[in-house]
Amino acid sequence: MTMTTTDLTKTGVAGGRSRMPSVPEQPTEGTPTRSSAGRVSVAVYAEDLILQSGMVHQLRLRPEIELIPEEEADRAQVSLVVVDMVNEATVQLLHRLQRNTSTRTGLVVGFFEPGALQTLIEYGVAAVLRRGEADQDRLVHLVTAIAKGEGVLPGDLLGKLLDHVSSLHRTVLDPRGLSLSTLTAREAEMIRLVSEGYGTAEIAQKTSYSERTVKNVLHEVATRLDLRNRAHAVGYAMRHGLI
Repeated sequence: MTMTTTDLTKTGVAGGRSRMPSVPEQPTEGTPTRSSAGRVSVAVYAEDLILQSGMVHQLRLRPEIELIPEEEADRAQVSLVVVDMVNEATVQLLHRLQRNTSTRTGLVVGFFEPGALQTLIEYGVAAVLRRGEADQDRLVHLVTAIAKGEGVLPGDLLGKLLDHVSSLHRTVLDPRGLSLSTLTAREAEMIRLVSEGYGTAEIAQKTSYSERTVKNVLHEVATRLDLRNRAHAVGYAMRHGLI
């Protein structure tokens, strides 16, 4: 793969050479030099020179973007991966990029197979844009959103993601009494009863647990979430929509 100035040849991407697109040309006389302050630093990784050149051409003149040279790629705020499809080479690259916790990764992809969504989730891809929609403004929006800690997905992929989460909840978590929230079903039920004014003995009676278990459960929630008391636990649960 090619990287905004990095030779991905050295990354071991399948098929041989991958490198980073060339660094932006030095400004010619009369061309203003932009400060890097306030700009998003981006390392672009592409499958081939054509994709590389196209992506660099789109981004290099935008004042919001600072393209990063190969030797400084690890300091980029955003790693932008540009591929035809998510294959083994792409997965290897995403896995390598995931190790750098100071950068977030976005993907510009030509063809997106349904099964690739799980891979992107596993390897921490923050945003996806289809190449057919990747004009300059959308690319800049994608990069700046990633830098702000936001996620961006095409509408159909967002729908698939929600279906995936629903399936995970239904088939994996529910049978174990767990949820995607920070509370188990039992913890949420006990805090809900606290919010309704019930004491320990009443909660024990309603949930068919011993008073000791109720106290232990509520103590565990308070300790795990760094909550001061039961009232704090109720407030936390209500603010986060857990009860």
